Amino acid sequence: MPLKQELTLKQQQKLSPLQIQTIKLIELPVQELEQRIRKELEENPVLDDTPQEKDDDDTPRDVSLSEIKDDDDSIPAYKLHVNNYGKDERPQYNTFSVKQSFTQSLMEQLGFRNLDDHQRKVAAFIIGSLDDDGYLRRDISSLVDDLAFRANIETTEEEVESLLGIIQQFDPPGVGARDLRECLLIQLRSLKQTPDTINAEKILQDHFTDFTNKHFQKIMTKLELTQDQMKAAMGKILKLNPSPGGQVDDSYDDQAQQIVPDFLLTYEDGELKLTMPRFSIPELRVNKKYEYLINEAASSNEKQKKEAASFVKQKMDSAKWFVEALKQRHNTLYSTMKAIIDYQHDYFIDGDESHLRPMVLKDIAEITGFDISTISRVVNSKYIETHFGIYPLKYFFSEGLENQDGEEVSTRELKKVVQECVDNEDKRKPLTDDQLVSIMNEKGYKVARRTIAKYRDQLGIPKARLRKEL
Repeated sequence: MPLKQELTLKQQQKLSPLQIQTIKLIELPVQELEQRIRKELEENPVLDDTPQEKDDDDTPRDVSLSEIKDDDDSIPAYKLHVNNYGKDERPQYNTFSVKQSFTQSLMEQLGFRNLDDHQRKVAAFIIGSLDDDGYLRRDISSLVDDLAFRANIETTEEEVESLLGIIQQFDPPGVGARDLRECLLIQLRSLKQTPDTINAEKILQDHFTDFTNKHFQKIMTKLELTQDQMKAAMGKILKLNPSPGGQVDDSYDDQAQQIVPDFLLTYEDGELKLTMPRFSIPELRVNKKYEYLINEAASSNEKQKKEAASFVKQKMDSAKWFVEALKQRHNTLYSTMKAIIDYQHDYFIDGDESHLRPMVLKDIAEITGFDISTISRVVNSKYIETHFGIYPLKYFFSEGLENQDGEEVSTRELKKVVQECVDNEDKRKPLTDDQLVSIMNEKGYKVARRTIAKYRDQLGIPKARLRKEL
């Protein structure tokens, strides 16, 4: 087979280290950016965050490694040296307060019961079978089988039922129930037996289906209750907890999220002023001592100085890329946020959602000249503090629909109108989706019934039948 050479021309797009660094920094919120800078300061000795002296004006010239004379081609010693010690690897412990878990709470209460060792093991197995919300969603026969095969404990359905009854007396009330009806009934039976409590128990015991479907008139007729008696009984039921296990925190996760805004918008003398507070992010610069070290190595024949200069040059390039990437990040974020404020100027004056214009990523990309992916990275996980609250940048983006005048309005404005209609409706005769469509049309918004249903679901508003009250 003859050998031959071919010349092919291929076009490839490669990102420079600076571009890669900038992309990574843009998508970081201010808290993660601070951590990233601290990490870079620890890893790169060339970076310096100490304030620069005013009289320090002399700037050393840039020196190429090619200017450093190298008489032998041996590998630098620092590349052959293995550092087995690494950084200080002291263990880091997160400090958090541990609450008593749901299971621990029940096991502690079980310890106060007068049970023999066999009964205690069966009861502990039942507690371990409860879901996070406190319900037992397994039938008794399956528990008996599991006790025999998995725990090697022989028992009967009657004994499991009896011990489950004991667990259902534990706090929080309603724990160990097998369905919602039993959960609510357990809680009612633990209350003081008043006429209202007895009526509430009858409603749940004998007319639970009518109760869930909110057929209040039918229940009042069957139980011969007046409207006031029905309201009082419903008041008792509505105060019950449908998820008793949720009262005890069984998680060590810190649910509180600390938000540090990347932007600060103030309204002064009729003008909007945008700033980017740096908080504890230090000003970075390249330490000049290392630049002098390279200058000194350029005119030196010592091997150690040349090796050190080669190492410093790599770190210096990395430091310059990082500092430049930080500057580009700042400019990109500021330009994007400025474009958003200009686009939604009327909204940022007073925070009225009706002034929020439809806006998508493409709109801001066209204004700034950035790519849509860049705008997406800027918007992700960033917050702005305004004179009317703190908001994520994603909040200001929404699609739009045309009203009867042909003007485009934000879907957020439409949702606000739907929410106001539901809030102001007669709860004895809630508005159906068709009625909401008619009201929206009267207000000048052309929407279909399926659109109203979609907005209602997104707002967490139940159907008209389930919003009905006495």
